[in-house]
Order: sequence, then C-alpha cells, then structure tokens
Amino acid sequence: MSSQEDDDEEIDPVKMILPDEQEEGKSLSTLGDDAAKQQLQEHHIRSVESMVVIRQLPSEGLSFQLWPAATTLVTLLDNHRHHPSKSPLATTLSALSNGDNDRKLKILELGSGTGLVGIAAAVTLGADVTVTDLPYVVPNLQFNVDANADVVAQKGGTVNVAPLRWGEDDDLEVVGREFDLVLASDVVYHDHLFEPLIQTLHSLLNGGGGGKKVFVMAHLRRWKKDTVFFKKAKKLFGVETIHADPPKEGSRIGVVVYRFVGKS
Repeated sequence: MSSQEDDDEEIDPVKMILPDEQEEGKSLSTLGDDAAKQQLQEHHIRSVESMVVIRQLPSEGLSFQLWPAATTLVTLLDNHRHHPSKSPLATTLSALSNGDNDRKLKILELGSGTGLVGIAAAVTLGADVTVTDLPYVVPNLQFNVDANADVVAQKGGTVNVAPLRWGEDDDLEVVGREFDLVLASDVVYHDHLFEPLIQTLHSLLNGGGGGKKVFVMAHLRRWKKDTVFFKKAKKLFGVETIHADPPKEGSRIGVVVYRFVGKS
C-alpha cells in the first residue's frame, strides 16, 4: 500500500474515472437522444451463468456512471464464487460466515452509484444486501435493483435500497448497523467527504453489536490527497491490502482492494 500512497504521480481523474474502453464480459447499448442518453450495460457473472443489467445516465453526472473500482470488486466476487480457495476474499468471507455456509451474510454497500457491486454480491453470495447512496441517486439505483430482481431471487439473495448520507447519524439509524460486511468502490475522491465517510465507517465497524465487522473497499488513487484519508483511517481501523489489479495501459497504478477492521 505504501507505494500507492507515496507515489507523486498525478493522474487524470476524468480519464481514470470513466475509461473509454469496453472490457470483456460486458456489452453496452445507448438509448434515447443526446439530451438524455441511457446506457444499458450487461455484465456476465460467469460463476453463476447469469447476466446483470445496469442503466447508466451519463448526462446526470458521475454518480450515475460505472467507475473502474466497481468492476474490480464484481470480478473478485465472481471469481470467489467460482474458485473460493484462490480468492482474496476467502479469509474475510469464511470468517464472517463462521463456517455456516447456510447462513446469509448481511451486506451494506456505501456510495453504490449504479448498484452493480451490491447486486453482484447478492447474486454471487446469495446475500441480503442493502445498497445506499445520496437521495437524488436512489431512483436510478432502485431502477437497477428492480431490473435485476429475478436473477437476484433465483440465486437466493435480496437487495434493498436506502438513502444514506455519510456522517448523518439519522440516516444510519434508519438503515441500521447490523451488517456483517460493508462494501464500497471508488468512494475516496472528494477530500471534504473524508471525515463524514470515516465517521460512518466508525459507527458501522466500531459501533458494537458483537462480532468483527469488516469493510472491503476497492480504490483507484487519482490524487495525492487520497493519502490523507488512509492516514486518518489507520488511527481507527486496521487496514491491509488484499488485492491489487495490474495498471491499465498508460497508467502506473491499478485498482487496489483494502480490508478495514475496527480496532478494539
């Protein structure tokens, strides 16, 4: 992790947030006129031979588009279902299930955006998932959850949608804290959100309720200021790297996946 945090390279955020290339296992179609384009992207979850369809709304802003770290988490979830013994998630997920393979995991996703990661978690793990984001993002999030309701149900999972503003205790009270696992991807980008995000994570991971709570975050570093978030986080959580993607062509840094646990 130190090499990622100490690198002085400044990365073009627009290029890295929304790369142009299409990856294997996905197809993209565009509907509507230029004023309100809808992009429907299909993601093949190979381990369960299922397709997840996500609607993106590029004209509405970045929260309505798929970010690179989300696809990394989806790939890890897919690969875990197919080859759990080789998975970077194996230690975390086996510990959370306490050896009971029939027990459904309760998962919370922060900053869900399009909802792809949470939906994929429900499909691959048969988990009960709650996907969250800012209130104005929730309608499209609900659209994507509804669009994939059949495949989620077929695989034994559930997905609920809720608004959640980081740092707002009232929102968290409604959503609840009784989750085994918290997921997020590409949520560290605006420095004014570092403290609210850490506050919400502290409430979730260190807020009691029994058992070790775990936060798994996929992150693509774009700015040197991201280091500030990790320094703050390490005061409250144990943080370790569990996976790193190789860099994309033209970049020195790939998506890195971290595991956070609350400190006693």
